Amino acid sequence: MSAPLSLDLQNLDRLYRTGEATPLDVLDNVYARMRSSAAAGVYISEVPEAQARRQASEVTARRAAGETLPLYGVPFAVKDNIDVAGLETTAACPAFAYRPDSSAHVVERLLHAGAIVLGKTNLDQFATGLVGVRSPYTVPENPWSREYVPGGSSSGSGVAVARGLASFALGTDTAGSGRVPAAFNNVVGLKPTRGMLSTHGVVPACRSLDCVSVFALTVSDAARVTQLMAAFDARDPYSRLDADAFDPRPGVMPGELRVAIPAGASLVIHEAAARAAFEHALEVLAALGGKRSQLDLDPFTQTAQLLYQGPFVAERLEASAALLTREPGAIHPVVRGILEGARKYDAAQAYAAQAQLTRLRQRCHAALRECDVLLVPSTSLFPRVADVLVEPLGINSELGRYTNFVNLLDLCALAVPAGLRADGLPFGVTLIARAGQDALLASLGQVLHARLATHLGATSAPLPALEHGALAPSQERARLAVVGAHLTGQPLNRELTDLGARFVTSARTADCYRLYALPTQPPKPGLVRVEAGASGPGKGMELEVWELTFEAFGRFVARIPAPLGIGSIELASGERVQGFVCESAAVSGSDAHDITQFGGWRAYLTSRRG
Repeated sequence: MSAPLSLDLQNLDRLYRTGEATPLDVLDNVYARMRSSAAAGVYISEVPEAQARRQASEVTARRAAGETLPLYGVPFAVKDNIDVAGLETTAACPAFAYRPDSSAHVVERLLHAGAIVLGKTNLDQFATGLVGVRSPYTVPENPWSREYVPGGSSSGSGVAVARGLASFALGTDTAGSGRVPAAFNNVVGLKPTRGMLSTHGVVPACRSLDCVSVFALTVSDAARVTQLMAAFDARDPYSRLDADAFDPRPGVMPGELRVAIPAGASLVIHEAAARAAFEHALEVLAALGGKRSQLDLDPFTQTAQLLYQGPFVAERLEASAALLTREPGAIHPVVRGILEGARKYDAAQAYAAQAQLTRLRQRCHAALRECDVLLVPSTSLFPRVADVLVEPLGINSELGRYTNFVNLLDLCALAVPAGLRADGLPFGVTLIARAGQDALLASLGQVLHARLATHLGATSAPLPALEHGALAPSQERARLAVVGAHLTGQPLNRELTDLGARFVTSARTADCYRLYALPTQPPKPGLVRVEAGASGPGKGMELEVWELTFEAFGRFVARIPAPLGIGSIELASGERVQGFVCESAAVSGSDAHDITQFGGWRAYLTSRRG
């Protein structure tokens, strides 16, 4: 299997089930990618291909013997502060390196489930940083632009998933290391409720706050992997006794979802392109029926500042103190400065900080009772590598604005791709909730991902159809494709939502349609199918698919004015959906003009505003 393939779990499940591919075929494909220049700096150490192939043969034999393997033949990567037996653990510091005899608890569970480990990924040294460039090894390039940081500390894990070098990757998250790289690489980053995943076999950053995190191509993939790793582990003093019952997989969202966003000055976004992307995400949320409120983030911001601007940073000395004393020059200069600064705090200051955190936690948790989910931009900026090298601490601190407080407050979080900004860079939002609400985040995250993004990571693979959650197609509901004034955020979208319609997915038509601006009020487009041999080639047009009850569908169709009507629309996937079409005669006059070149109604409207 030499052709590129998508490594999302749904696709691999299909390939293995139908016999179109075997785990050995998938490994051939992945290792070819790992040998490309795009993979430079992603892995600190790799499992030799021959050894990975032996893993594949072993899991194939296990399945043939009747063993159930929920991650059969799935290739994955591990951040290099998490132990994998036989591979060095460096924490991105060669002088610290050791070779463990056994794997971390979470890695053991993944191998037991049939997954195949590929290697250890790069990181900000000792997991200290959110930028991804504090490593003595080759820094992995952001797949969207080498000028921009890959995000940290789990830089290699985020890039590996985005570039198709692993189906999923383990990271760690203490201050946002499992979420910032997700946002910068257009992948999902799940930071589960603290204690649900064992940190036994993980080099500590701040042991009391550390969480194992998961980078994946889809929300359902991240949730599936996390559920398989979750189990009580007595070797981890922070492991929850109920971890064995943990199930973060998407479920049913509440009938009235209460979503809070930062209020007023609490919402800080430094780049216009990012602000516009966040506003679009809010429009989508409104279309999904979420009840929105505003939340003052001041106590959350105060909490975030405690992590590095107080004695909590002293906990970072646990793993590196001996090396810092014995060989300080072996530690990255920025990381060394942070660690050395931690030595100035005493026990009295630590207890005072704990008391302050307790007070802030009380305020924050009281505020969160008024909502189900807090929605924030994953980061307030997307910095360039050159800027970080000039101002490493200030920029890093700003990247933690929406992440640093999460672990301190014992919250769960899910970073979700939210499409591309106008400048072509990825943008992400993060969903935050109280401990134990991981399934709720997964449900909403799955919906938002389907609505806001079109492709997986930095690949050309489209998002797969939803497997779970509130938007799964119902046999008792009709589907409707809309291309213009009924799109999310457009003036007639309310006609759908008032009828109880629910958004299913974004899609494009097949390349056999043309789009025309009609002289109507409000402005509307007309979608016309181009027959073979007709003048002017067709093109794929942006659309949305919605679901309504059959009764509501009938009421909606009855109100459609000429020259528009409902007909069968062919999607790029080959599927046919009922949707808005236009009579050819209506676009032949001078009052309608061809806007096919824009590829959709939104792009056309944007061009007029410009």
